[in-house]
Amino acid sequence: MNKKTVIVLIIIAIAAGILIGGNLDRFLPGRTTSNYTYIPKVPRDLAGESKAFSDIVRAISPAVVNISTTKTVKREAPISPFFEDPFFNHFFEPFRAPKKFKEQSLGSGVIVSEDGYIITNNHVIEKADEIKVILYDKQEFKGKIVGSDPKIDLAIIKINAKGLPAMRWGNSDGLQVGEFVLAFGNPYGLSHTVTMGIISALGRANVGIAEYEDFIQTDAAINPGNSGGPLVNIKGELIGINTAIFSRTGGYQGIGFAVPSNMARRVMEQLIKTGKVTRGWLGVSIQHVTPELAKQFGLKDSNGALVSDIFSGSPAEKAGLKRGDVIVEINGKPLKDVESLRNIVSQSEIGGTVKLKIIRGGKPFSIEAVVAELPKETAEAAPEKPSEEPGGEGALSGFSVMELTPDIAKQLGLRREEKGVVIVKVEPESMAEEAGLRKGDVIQEVNKRRINSLPDFSSVVSRLKEGDTVLLFINRGGQRFYITLKAYS
Repeated sequence: MNKKTVIVLIIIAIAAGILIGGNLDRFLPGRTTSNYTYIPKVPRDLAGESKAFSDIVRAISPAVVNISTTKTVKREAPISPFFEDPFFNHFFEPFRAPKKFKEQSLGSGVIVSEDGYIITNNHVIEKADEIKVILYDKQEFKGKIVGSDPKIDLAIIKINAKGLPAMRWGNSDGLQVGEFVLAFGNPYGLSHTVTMGIISALGRANVGIAEYEDFIQTDAAINPGNSGGPLVNIKGELIGINTAIFSRTGGYQGIGFAVPSNMARRVMEQLIKTGKVTRGWLGVSIQHVTPELAKQFGLKDSNGALVSDIFSGSPAEKAGLKRGDVIVEINGKPLKDVESLRNIVSQSEIGGTVKLKIIRGGKPFSIEAVVAELPKETAEAAPEKPSEEPGGEGALSGFSVMELTPDIAKQLGLRREEKGVVIVKVEPESMAEEAGLRKGDVIQEVNKRRINSLPDFSSVVSRLKEGDTVLLFINRGGQRFYITLKAYS
């Protein structure tokens, strides 16, 4: 073989090696080709968190129940009397709806004891003729109402079962905004649905859902059917009872509310033990401190609760509280607003003592008051509007007054011996209307000076200067509070 032939063979061998090497996957058995060889590396902590949430859901789901209720609803009276006439009734009876019909609704609940106690919302079981509880394993039980508390929209029901998976209570007082939470329930009948979000806010009040409000706000999706289900932290603890949503459409819009677990647990324990809920009471009427009121009462800020009235013989009166005091602390904790004071007192032990720090005349004082039980009936007469009469003094912008007589006081739902001047007219879009004054309000103080008659009112008002901020003490149908108003020349 000559040199030329050897060189050609060597070149052919090299080319073949390159060709086979580049396509080795095609020649070797068991090897497959792939256009993508990147294998993603998930961080261990992220993978661990994902598994942790799955573990929580797996552990909590058996303690969440589906509550189905049936109640009888009466049909409203027919629009036309002809439908009730025996003659016409004979013809229309086959087409008319029944006078009574059954209405069904769905909600959620959470098992809180192994022997069958379940907590849910009052509106889920309210006026129900029949309550059916469906467990995670599809077992069905008849639910019996143990007790309910419409004031915070909670109820306790009981099923005849033992050895149930009960949820562990968490401490809602230790929550922080931004914490991860999971919401469980049966939205739109989709059983055992779980959603995730964060705590958006704490201590939400003035929402208009219940009488006593101290809600946890969350963006975890809550929809119709979620009511009564648990709100759970990342430890798998019950921190709230899902109660309501803020929505313009009826569905989820990122704002949901839950009753804090500590409040719910206190209510549950009382309902199970006594069948009713007792609340603490000091016997004061309180109002929010506005920046204008803060200036009038010598306060540095608008925190606290302004005492606008004190009930005779109440714990507040016995403790020495006075109208015009501003409560800024309770039991050593700064008081943010009226709702905070109301909730703390209502949840205080009957017969126990609360320590109050107040500001009176710009100076701090400490007072101790013994908490009494909230009276069952707190009658508040609604004022009837007085007949509008001419006269009175128009010395403050936007309204006119006349002297309060015993007959007018009676018409307004007040005691005949009450003194002051009654507002008979408030100009539309005036400063008085914007400040909140209404026709029928009785002015009993101006700048902390007692007003017993129309001359008293005229005397005080005549000394006002343009631009002065005037502090008015108002009696509206027995409810007393302060209002500020700018004077004019």
